[in-house]
Amino acid sequence: MTRDAPVLAVDVGGTKFAVGMVDADGEVYRAARAPTPPTAGSAELWRTLSELVDHIREGERIAGVGIGCGGPMTWPRGEVSPLNLAGWRDFPLRAELTAKFPGAPVRIHNDAICVAIAEHWRGAGRGSANMLGMVVSTGVGGGLILGGKVIDGGTGNAGHIGHVIVEPEGVACGCGGRGCLEAVARGPALAAWALDQGWRPTAPEMPDDAYREYGSATARRLAADAIAGDEIALSAMARAGHALGLAIASASHLCDLDVVTIGGGVSQAGHVLFGPLDVTLREHARMDFARRVRVVPAALGQDAGLVGAAALVLAGDRYWSPGEAG
Repeated sequence: MTRDAPVLAVDVGGTKFAVGMVDADGEVYRAARAPTPPTAGSAELWRTLSELVDHIREGERIAGVGIGCGGPMTWPRGEVSPLNLAGWRDFPLRAELTAKFPGAPVRIHNDAICVAIAEHWRGAGRGSANMLGMVVSTGVGGGLILGGKVIDGGTGNAGHIGHVIVEPEGVACGCGGRGCLEAVARGPALAAWALDQGWRPTAPEMPDDAYREYGSATARRLAADAIAGDEIALSAMARAGHALGLAIASASHLCDLDVVTIGGGVSQAGHVLFGPLDVTLREHARMDFARRVRVVPAALGQDAGLVGAAALVLAGDRYWSPGEAG
């Protein structure tokens, strides 16, 4: 592996592919995004991604390939079945990119874990040895860094805080459970709850790039109305903040965290979300060691997935498990 060469980073989402060239300092200096064809089959999806990779690479020498992809997947083999990408089921993404770049290390992880890695390496969690990185958007995901290294778990799914139970008798979750954090706090669930309470959007959409990248239009309007003082919208954001505070308090007691970073479209709501979150966190994080945890907005925006994927190669001693192939 050539350490002074950049890494080709790939971020696979349910609505878009993103590919970028990332230098040794974690800077994305060239990138492009392409929508994923909504009804595309396996071959068409791979062709779309492969063409985007070729376009961004421009024949440049690379140190390796890092991939962040929505789950589930078999890890570390990288056979992916993203919930929001129906055309890929057990698709051998890592193997395909390995064949495309023979001799280069190709490494893959869950996209939320890659975002957590990015925030630890170059973002709001930099300097912390023990952190949880979260994405709160159309879903809720996370990744754990403990002792300065990413925690994979037995199947590569450690840190999946979206399925911590925050309402034992709560609403059904897409995972098949009930009362999960994701079922309460993800953007579409927030908007649906507010609509059920009688909310009708009034404020203009917020122009923030992170919303355009991650959030649904209805969630944008909900956040804007909450900031403008709409009572139902405020209640929806307070409900999400309460659920997040409960989950983070539990995680802090379990993992002895220094900091939690929160990114994704819903997090852009600002104080109407973070205020109730902090109140609940302080009510429930009662052990002395858990009280020191800080919850901060993520810093890297839409590039976080690419930066974290690149770190699997550029900083593999911390973010890629020793002994794994590649």
